[in-house]
Amino acid sequence: MIRTRTDGDVRVVTLDRPEARNALRPADLTALREAFEPPAAGPRAPVTYLRGAGDAFCAGADLDAVAALDDPETFARRGQRVAAAIEDSPSAVVCGVDGPARGGGVELALAADVRVATPRATFAEPGVSLGLFGAWGGTVRLPRVMGEGEALDVALSGRVLDAEAALRTGLVSRVVDDPRSVADEIAAGEADALAAIKRRLRDRRDDGAQERAEAAAFADLHDAHADEIARQRER
Repeated sequence: MIRTRTDGDVRVVTLDRPEARNALRPADLTALREAFEPPAAGPRAPVTYLRGAGDAFCAGADLDAVAALDDPETFARRGQRVAAAIEDSPSAVVCGVDGPARGGGVELALAADVRVATPRATFAEPGVSLGLFGAWGGTVRLPRVMGEGEALDVALSGRVLDAEAALRTGLVSRVVDDPRSVADEIAAGEADALAAIKRRLRDRRDDGAQERAEAAAFADLHDAHADEIARQRER
């Protein structure tokens, strides 16, 4: 499901489950977190490029897995750890969104340093239709990136943003035909400067308390709406 390769100064991490629009199961979350952890030895490419295989970036959490959860709070915390690993990676992380990003897919993108969309990209937080919400750090990062007003609109309505709307709201910084080209552009910078810039711009207070509250609220809603989640999965 998670493929990695190094191409010069860019490490490419691919969500590779196109038949399911790259939806993430618990084991996939573990593999994705490990892909962003610092290597035990040797250098790390100065830029990591996160992408999805096929015609979607990521559909978020696999609904079969969500419907079967017996510990939804732990599942939410697992997703938060993945997002934190992306955000805390020593590499500059460029996320290229080509096609749909939904729910957890949006949250993975939010954790990246640079988000770039193709004209085909679309974004939505559809959790409200299941009686849930994005609990992989979404309630922390979405208002930080878009501003509180836009974040509330997007999360409460579940509406779909096209690439231009994502650009207007700050969800992405560019709309280009080839997002990988942005990763290559950034990789042309000096590696130590890239790392220093990321450290300084990412230096902020700890959001751990907010994320723990987020995970607990997600668990409560999951339990309350388990039947509706199962019905949605069967459609």
